[in-house]
Amino acid sequence: MHDVPLIAVLPFALLLAAIAILPLTASHFWESNRNKALIAALLSLPVLVYVGLSHPTSLLHSGGEYISFIALLGALFVVAGGIHLEGDLEGRPEINTGILLLGAIIANGVGTTGASMLLIRTLLRTNQQRHRRGHIPFFFILIVSNCGGMLTPLGDPPLFLGFMRGVPFTWTLGLWPFWVGVIAYLLVTFYLVDRRAYRMETAKDIAADKSHVKPLRISGGINAVFLIGIVAAVFLPTPWRELAMVGCAVASVLVGSADARKANVFSYDPIAEVAILFAGIFITMIPALAMLDAHGAELGLTTPTHYFFVTGALSSVLDNAPTYLALLTAAQGLTVANGWPADVVGVGTQFLVAISCGAVLMGANTYIGNGPNFMVKAIAEEARYEMPSFFGFAARALAVLLPIYVVIGLYFAFG
Repeated sequence: MHDVPLIAVLPFALLLAAIAILPLTASHFWESNRNKALIAALLSLPVLVYVGLSHPTSLLHSGGEYISFIALLGALFVVAGGIHLEGDLEGRPEINTGILLLGAIIANGVGTTGASMLLIRTLLRTNQQRHRRGHIPFFFILIVSNCGGMLTPLGDPPLFLGFMRGVPFTWTLGLWPFWVGVIAYLLVTFYLVDRRAYRMETAKDIAADKSHVKPLRISGGINAVFLIGIVAAVFLPTPWRELAMVGCAVASVLVGSADARKANVFSYDPIAEVAILFAGIFITMIPALAMLDAHGAELGLTTPTHYFFVTGALSSVLDNAPTYLALLTAAQGLTVANGWPADVVGVGTQFLVAISCGAVLMGANTYIGNGPNFMVKAIAEEARYEMPSFFGFAARALAVLLPIYVVIGLYFAFG
């Protein structure tokens, strides 16, 4: 698709604008998943017709990626939603920080989606009696839903796609220095913010929080077997991989504990919202990715620093998984054109490190940067936590994460 007209990108831009603006200007309308589906369908239809008639293979390819994407996220969401951590911890800063650290660790085994679904409700319930709590799900998205999943292909969708393209499964373990530095910085930042907020709580709120403390107990543990099944399914070829994931989700619902789901206040609305919006995104972004592929060399991307920031910037609005593939393709072409060493899947190691870090870390910049972000937002709002608007979240995320980006950018420039 090297002949895409510029106007073909307009539906994608309008969909992003709708996701950003309608929650602010037409919140009641936007609450309905049916209305979200209507907007996504109207904006996707012109692209669907254009690409379907002129480049059907691109449409099929994007459709296949969407199915793999939503099968993984949906299966993890459904299975993890059947595991209930019963009880209520005291909402102190050190306990909240420990939960976030746990989430960052297990995200590399069950994915950022699985870790998010396992822990978000426990964290929200732990802090339910507090009034100064809006920062808690915000940092959860940064740490557990994004940055934590950097060490394995299971951790984050772009790394999984890299594995499917030939990146060795253990290669991402080499990103551990970035993981340690980023997670340490975010946990310390969160602890300082949460400690200040906790000190501003009234004695009545703190007493109420302590009065609700109950020991944690796991129910629905059978679903751990299905989580393992989803992880194992990653190594299967398409379509068996997707069928196995869906099978694990269905089995979880059939044989898992209904009481655990009820205790989690489980509903399919969050994953339905993700499925609807990302169906529109995956369709409308086809021309945008095609233009990037066709004219990427004209952007002057020649160093790992360039690839880190461009991958990250585009991951913030294009979803980090397909953006990772687009920039990986561009880097492979650059390597061939310049005759540079190709250490891993046709690119130099530093280029692949830059693309991987940019996709994983900057997927945290917006609600649409990574699949779990919208889910956590929806679950937090269901629990009556106030979440920032689209632009409000982006501004806060950049304010917190910008020092990380500067340090990593300097590393690629001078390291």
